[in-house]
Amino acid sequence: MNYRSEYSHQWNNKSYYTEIRLDPLGQESAAQMLSALLGDGNDLLPLKRLIIERTEGTPFFMEEIVQALFEDGALQRNGTVKLARSLNAVKVPATVQAVLASRIDRLRAEERELLQTLAVLGREFPLGLVQRMTLKPDAESERMLAELQSAEFIYEQPAVGDVEYAFKHALTQEVAYNALLIERRKLLHERAGVALESMFAEQLEDHLDELAHHYSRSDNVAKAIEYLGRAGQQALQRPAYADAISSLSAALNLLQRLPDDPARFQRELLLQLAIGPALIAVKGLAAQEVERAYTRARELCEILGDPPELFPALWGLWAVHLVRSELRRASELAEQLLRRAQSAHEPVRLIYARMARGTTAYFMGGFLPAREHFEIAISLYDPERHRPLAFRYGGADAGVRCLSYAAWTLWQLGYPDQALKRCNEALALARVLSHPFGLAWAEVFVDVLRLLRREARATQENAEGLIALSAEHGLTDFLAFATILRGWAMAEREHDEEGIANIHQGLAATRATGAELLSAYFLCLLAEACTETGRLDDALSALTEALAAADENENRFYEAETHRLKGELLLKRHADESGADHTGEATRSAQRSRRRSNGKSSLRIAHRIVDSDAAQAQRCFERAIEVARKQNAKSFELRATMSLARLLAKQGRRDEARATLADIYGWFTEGFDTADLKDAKVLLEELEN
Repeated sequence: MNYRSEYSHQWNNKSYYTEIRLDPLGQESAAQMLSALLGDGNDLLPLKRLIIERTEGTPFFMEEIVQALFEDGALQRNGTVKLARSLNAVKVPATVQAVLASRIDRLRAEERELLQTLAVLGREFPLGLVQRMTLKPDAESERMLAELQSAEFIYEQPAVGDVEYAFKHALTQEVAYNALLIERRKLLHERAGVALESMFAEQLEDHLDELAHHYSRSDNVAKAIEYLGRAGQQALQRPAYADAISSLSAALNLLQRLPDDPARFQRELLLQLAIGPALIAVKGLAAQEVERAYTRARELCEILGDPPELFPALWGLWAVHLVRSELRRASELAEQLLRRAQSAHEPVRLIYARMARGTTAYFMGGFLPAREHFEIAISLYDPERHRPLAFRYGGADAGVRCLSYAAWTLWQLGYPDQALKRCNEALALARVLSHPFGLAWAEVFVDVLRLLRREARATQENAEGLIALSAEHGLTDFLAFATILRGWAMAEREHDEEGIANIHQGLAATRATGAELLSAYFLCLLAEACTETGRLDDALSALTEALAAADENENRFYEAETHRLKGELLLKRHADESGADHTGEATRSAQRSRRRSNGKSSLRIAHRIVDSDAAQAQRCFERAIEVARKQNAKSFELRATMSLARLLAKQGRRDEARATLADIYGWFTEGFDTADLKDAKVLLEELEN
């Protein structure tokens, strides 16, 4: 695209953006252009210098001044171009807008009126629409269009079917439009809307933006709201989230001009439910704007007396509270949704209610009930019937959501192969539906599952693809998530600081929107990354914060792993401090003190410190196992048991370690090619020798 210098854009950081600066013409080039327009007569040299000085070499400005001087009679063409009056009597406007205004003022009244009407229609306009607007005989309207074209205000351009015209320059349209009185402008915009409805009665969906534009600038508020709402819905499905928010917000603002009655409340309710998913994509699910939209929708439902739209309004509020990690409130809303769905006996509502119940249960650590809810929802899902509802329920398709969460749940429950199968099904469905929000949703779940399976390379590759997708479509939450996942993979693979910086960046972005649901999980990833790069104190701080956040919000889905990570970190930190003999600087200091004092008390204290750290780590592993068993989280139980078995083996309790690990390893029936189960097998073999 091209634009004037005062236009501000944010494209500089895009790899596909290249700027070509179009500077004004230099003295020599400007003189050549004027010679082409006026000839090479020496008597015109002073005028040419004046034009170049006034226009500073801007080609369009120069061209318009020459055209204006001919129309004004200051220049005449009779074989050659001559100056018809003295140079002192020649008036050269200071701005191109002034030149255009003077040229428009010199038109005949009917031509000026037509040009202003065309300016209302836009930069481009078909002949048929012009004829409907002017209500003049075809021959007369075509004659006047030809005269405006001859005067170089407009030009005819190639088009399929109808003849089409366009303004020579955006400034020409702007000056003609601004010359209209406001009331006249409103009248012409409404007339343009009526003409469009008449001309494209069978293809209105192809012209919603134009209809919304014209009616919103007229006094026909009802039509403006109708077409702004329809244009917003259409933009949401394209998807063009920013355009959807713009159109729907404009419709909501115009609604304030209508009287308070049930019809107005119903229209506002539908608009609030439409803008919610667009705001979710751009602002993030936890954003205040999203909460306001769904809260207002619920208020309108109460005013209207429990209409069907109350269900999606409550669902939106459930999603907001969930992502903010306000799980008690989310659980209450999920229960309310399920009761309503069951009483209504509607499969659609049951799908979303089961999804809400299952998701809330998952994050509160109830993996078995979560799996049940997701599987019921999946069994009810019909892609053909239910895919259009994604735009009402937060942007992602119900099937994609349930399959994705079912995958995470299956991994927790100890079925890594089934989990991967469900994730791939979600991704395949999202690709068929081909909607960016749903595709990003499926991609982030696949990426987290790859991380859980400890596949760092695949995690990084998936995250980088998700970053590109999210950046292209402005998907705030997913961009932050992907940045964190990439950071973990980079730290895991390369052990450098850049990965940690990525995690901090993504974590700050999620918290800026108020999204706390995955904060404890992301803090654990930060702790792992810090551990890989040797920043053990930072790792411990992150884990302490993660445990506090989990307790505060009753967010239990990663609790077992958090305790295990803390235990591993305690062992690593004190192993690093103690050196090869595991006595640490405290022990060495005690030895020096003992040699000086011929005493033994300091050495015993140092050993007790190291023993205490091992005991604390063991308690962390045992706590992790306890939590995992309570939640039926077999995958986390396996990890925690491996950590405990290694510690027991170091303490000389190999039989106990082997028996404990063999029990949980023997439970698994699949996933033997995953890193965790491979490590468990190797450890068992070591303990048996």
